[in-house]
Amino acid sequence: MTRILSAVAWPYANGPRHIGHVAGFGVPSDVFSRYMRMAGHDVLMVSGTDEHGTPILVAADALGYSAKEFADQNNRLIVEDLAALGLSYDLFTRTTTGNHYAVVQQMFRTVRDNGYMVEQTMLSAISPSTGRTLPDRYIEGTCPICGYHDARGDQCDNCGNQLDPVDLLDPRSKINGEVPRFVETTHYFLDLPALADSLGTWLDGRAASGSWRPNVIKFSQHLLDDIKPRAMTRDIDWGIPVPGWEDQPTKRLYVWFDAVVGYLSASIEWARRTGDPDAWRQWWNDPEALSYYFMGKDNIVFHSQIWPAELLGYNGEGERGGAPGDYGTLNLPTEVVSSEFLTMEGKQFSSSRGVVIYVRDVLARYQPDALRYFISAAGPETQDSDFTWAEFVRRTNGELVAGWGNLVNRTAAMIAKNFGEIPTPGPLEPIDAELQGAVAAGFTTVGDLIGGHHQRAALAEAMRLVGEANTYVTRTEPFKLKAPEQRERLATVLHTLAQAVSDLNVMLSPFLPHAANAVDAVLGSTGDVAPMPRIEEVEDLNGGDPYPILTGNYGRGGDGAFPAWGPRPVTPGAPVAKPTPIFTKLDDDVVETELARLRSTD
Repeated sequence: MTRILSAVAWPYANGPRHIGHVAGFGVPSDVFSRYMRMAGHDVLMVSGTDEHGTPILVAADALGYSAKEFADQNNRLIVEDLAALGLSYDLFTRTTTGNHYAVVQQMFRTVRDNGYMVEQTMLSAISPSTGRTLPDRYIEGTCPICGYHDARGDQCDNCGNQLDPVDLLDPRSKINGEVPRFVETTHYFLDLPALADSLGTWLDGRAASGSWRPNVIKFSQHLLDDIKPRAMTRDIDWGIPVPGWEDQPTKRLYVWFDAVVGYLSASIEWARRTGDPDAWRQWWNDPEALSYYFMGKDNIVFHSQIWPAELLGYNGEGERGGAPGDYGTLNLPTEVVSSEFLTMEGKQFSSSRGVVIYVRDVLARYQPDALRYFISAAGPETQDSDFTWAEFVRRTNGELVAGWGNLVNRTAAMIAKNFGEIPTPGPLEPIDAELQGAVAAGFTTVGDLIGGHHQRAALAEAMRLVGEANTYVTRTEPFKLKAPEQRERLATVLHTLAQAVSDLNVMLSPFLPHAANAVDAVLGSTGDVAPMPRIEEVEDLNGGDPYPILTGNYGRGGDGAFPAWGPRPVTPGAPVAKPTPIFTKLDDDVVETELARLRSTD
C-alpha cells in the first residue's frame, strides 16, 4: 500500500464551471483516484473553490453583491455540479475558511523568516476610473517576446512566458478597455532566484523518472531560463491579510500564494474533521508518500514552479537555508499531471462570447457518465481536443449504448428469461476460458495505463474487451440453445457472460461510476461498487460561517467501500430481473438542438 495525495486544481469561484474545466482537473483526477483506491492504495483527494482576487470583486460589484456573497453563491453551484458528476473528493472545501487563512499565514511566515520573501517595489496597474488595482490577468496587450496581441499581464498563452503587466506593449484593461495607470508600491516577492538551484535539481529528478508528460516537464524546465522574483502580495481589500502588515489592511496575499497552499490546508482540514488532527502528515511528511497534481496546462507554472518554490522555501531548502515550521518538512509534487485544452465546436471556450456549455446544463439533459465517457475517451489528455455535439452523440450511441450497454442488457435479459438468476455453470469449453482469460488479463493492462495517466488508452482497451464479449455472444449463440439437452451449455455460456460483465464493470467503474452501480444491481448484487460523494453542510472549524463540503465514505488503504481491482465473481442464484437500459440513446435532433442553443447566445 502506498499513500497517494490526489491534489486537484481549485476551480475559481467567479461562476459555474464549464465542461472544459472538468476535462482538465475533474474527471482525470477522479478516474485516477478511484482506480488507486481499488488497487489498495490509501488515497487522499482534496481541493476546493478558489475565492479571492480582484476578478471576484469585479464580478460581485457588477451584480451588486459583496465579494463573500458572490463567492458563497458560486461555491455552492460548483459543489453541486462536482457532486452530480460523481467526483470522489475526500474533502472539497474553499479558500475562505478560517482553517485555510491560518495555514496560509503560517506558510507565509516560515517562508519569509527563512529569507525567501523579500520586500521590493513594483509598478502596480491601477484603474483610472475606479482607483482599484487591476489583476494581472485583467490586463491585456502585446507580448514583448513573441508579439502576440492578446497576451495577459501574467503570462502569454502563445509563447508560454511569464510576464508582468508593465512589460506589455499597448496595455489595456480587459474590464473596460481603458489604459491602466502604473504606480509604485511595496510588496513581498517570492525570491525564486534563491530557490532556482533547488528547483532545477528537483525538476531534473522528475525528468529522470520518465513519468511526467514530455510537454509538462519541458515547459517546466524552460521556466528556469528566465527566473525572477514574483510578487506574492497585492493592493486589494479582498484576500488573506499579510502577516506583519496588519496596519496595511489594503494589502493582501496574492492568489498565487494563497490558492496553492490550499492543497495543504484542505488536507489539514480533512484530518481535523476525522478527529485525528495529525492524520494529514502521512501524505505530507512521509517521503515514501506520492502526490499527483491535476490541472489544465494554463496552471502548470503554478504547480511546477510557484508551489514547489514555496515548499522549498518553507522547508529551508534554498540557497539561504532555513528550517521548516510546525508542519515539518513537506513533500514536493511527485508528478504534475496537466491536460491540454478542450475547445468547443472548433472555438475556445468563452463565457463572455457564449462559446460555453456549463457542467450543470449538460447534466440537466444528459447522463453524467456520458460526459465522463466523452472526456475520458476523447479529452485533451496530451493534445488539444474538440468537443462537438455530433461526436458526443456518436460516442454515446455508438459506444456506450451499442457497445457496453447492449452487452449488459442482452446478458441480463437472456439470464432473466431463461433462469431468473445467475446460473451455475457446467464444464468450460476453450471459447469460454478464452474470454475469461482475456478479461482477467485486462485488469493488469488497464490498471497500468490508468496508473501511468494514459486514460484514453486505458478506456480504449476496456472497450476493446467489451467488443470481445459481444463477439463471444455472436460466436456462442446462446439464444439458439433451446433444447433440454443444451440447458447446461446455455447455463455455462450465460454464466461466462455474467462473469465477463461483472469484471468489465469493475474495470470501467473508475470511468463510469454511476453506471457501475446500476450494472452491479442488474446482476443481482448490492449496487454499490462505486462509492459516490455527498454534500455536507459543516461549521467552520475556526469559527467562521457554515459552508457546504464534498466528502464521502471511501475507506482507507483498500479496506473500505471500493471493490478490489480484479475479477469480481458473480454468485450463482443471485436474482436477475428483466433489465432496463443502462444508458439513454440520444435522438438525432440533439445535435441541431444544442447548436441552436449555442447560436442563440452569440
